[in-house]
Amino acid sequence: MSSDFESYEQDFAVLTADITGRIGRVPKLLGDEKKQMVANIEKQLEEARELLEQMELEVREIPPQSRGMYSSRMRSYKQEMGKLEADFKRSRIAYSDEVRNELLGDDGNSSENQRAHLLDNTERLERSSRRLEAGYQIAVETEQIGQEMLENLSHDREKIQRARERLRETDANLGKSSRILTGMLRRIIQNRILIVVLAVFVILTTAVAIFFSIHRR
Repeated sequence: MSSDFESYEQDFAVLTADITGRIGRVPKLLGDEKKQMVANIEKQLEEARELLEQMELEVREIPPQSRGMYSSRMRSYKQEMGKLEADFKRSRIAYSDEVRNELLGDDGNSSENQRAHLLDNTERLERSSRRLEAGYQIAVETEQIGQEMLENLSHDREKIQRARERLRETDANLGKSSRILTGMLRRIIQNRILIVVLAVFVILTTAVAIFFSIHRR
């Protein structure tokens, strides 16, 4: 399940980075090109929302003991999605103001607007860079966790193998002890039979001796 989540996670990172770049380009475009860009961003935002839904479904399938890390990442992605939507909303508002100004023939404060747009674009690029760095860090941490789990599994396998060897040795010792006890019981039974035979022989010999001594008299 975690592999599917990480696949969606990578798709989300690539998609949000592309959306961030496109939002920054909106103020620089004009006319139909700008309208088309706005429509494309809306479609991409919808795709990003669908990816978040798929990621949430994957998190629900992860065992509770491992779910905490993924839930924390989901909260971060939702916050990121909210920032993207807010940036896009501001961009659309600016786009609407520009359309209105074009219709009214108002070109005032254009240099200030351009400066503000450049600052917004710089901030978006910085946020995008931070998200990519965070995604890379998460990937590195996930790899480290995987390596630690593999090492733990290797140690556990060695312990199990040693336990099996001890069980085999114990079984062998029990087999030897069983054979020794069986031999001892066999000798005890043989000795008892021999004693019984000797006792019967002595009794018979004594009875015969008594019988002959009586008849001689």
